[in-house]
Amino acid sequence: MKNLLTATAATALMAGAAFAQGDEIKIGVILGFTGPLESITPDMAAGAELAMAEVSESGALLGGSTVTPVRGDSTCIDAGAATAAAERLITSDGVKAIMGADCSGVTGAILANVALANGIVMISPSATSPGLSTAEDNGLFFRTAPSDARQGVVMTEVLLEEGIDTVAVSYVNNDYGKGLADAFQAAFEAAGGTVTISAAHEDQKADYSAEVGALAAAGGDRLVVAGYVDGGGSGIVRASIDSGAFDTFHFPDGMLGQALVDNFGTEIDGSTGQNPGTDSPGAALFKDLAGDSFDPTGPFAPESYDAAALIMLAMQAAGSAESGDFKDHVMDVANTPGEQIFPGELAKGLEILANGGDVDYVGASAVELIGPGESAGNYRQYVIEDGDYKTVKFR
Repeated sequence: MKNLLTATAATALMAGAAFAQGDEIKIGVILGFTGPLESITPDMAAGAELAMAEVSESGALLGGSTVTPVRGDSTCIDAGAATAAAERLITSDGVKAIMGADCSGVTGAILANVALANGIVMISPSATSPGLSTAEDNGLFFRTAPSDARQGVVMTEVLLEEGIDTVAVSYVNNDYGKGLADAFQAAFEAAGGTVTISAAHEDQKADYSAEVGALAAAGGDRLVVAGYVDGGGSGIVRASIDSGAFDTFHFPDGMLGQALVDNFGTEIDGSTGQNPGTDSPGAALFKDLAGDSFDPTGPFAPESYDAAALIMLAMQAAGSAESGDFKDHVMDVANTPGEQIFPGELAKGLEILANGGDVDYVGASAVELIGPGESAGNYRQYVIEDGDYKTVKFR
């Protein structure tokens, strides 16, 4: 089937090259440049924009087209603002696809209210809610990050291997937090662990003493904080430490960031966590490619590079920058069969596709899209020692 699609794409490419020659193709970059993840989004945007610059400089996309990123602020938590930003990018700026959004709630809102209505492909590098796996998307939505259904299992494995079988859970009261908390509790209890309490917290509050009091009363060997590093998650940690309720924590992906260790240092030594990540050859190549222009090891920066790369490779496979034409090629370029493509090799991938060949994009995060177009999932497990992250292993 893939060979048939590739042959069709090659024909479309020859037909479409004339109209696409030298065109400027705009791709939206919608991330929470303000809000509870604002400290990690600059590296995510830089990762995506690095892929776009690489493709523009190659001159190999659709007969020499260039790619221009156009940023929009999702805020991470304000669905109305995120929807308005997406509408503006599509109707005013004319973007052909969206790299984003980041947080699950705003991603779902953009998909339902904007992307579906306008037929625009979205590839999120970091929206992990299990609910997005079954969202109506008309084949337009993909993600290079794994679902939290997978993260819940990984969290369970990490904690039980650490000898922690009783935990309290505090989660941010939105799609991401609730979805992850539920997935984790189901996996943890199925494996024999005990969740003493699973309680929501609102983001950006000034005082979390009441929430921490309830968590402390329930007890547990460790507090799982499924929140945001620049928001209520860190507020829960601070209130827990100051009250003596908990002194070690487990941090899912939304809490990973330099701000966490900057804010708490050795106060959280012994805490554990995980985030999507890999020690694959592609991760090392991505690090070399980025140099010191941004932090290529930052949360979801590799996944952002990969999301942008998949959009552009799918365009080339379809011979068109129109979402309706290339949406059916995203899974093809992401998976076997085909020649493996790594960071820094996007020109090579584009040339193979232009000549009617197949590519298997591996990228910076060893991406493999499964099911409804989401990453199968690789994770980095870490522990905090001497006030900094230390990688334990990859899963």
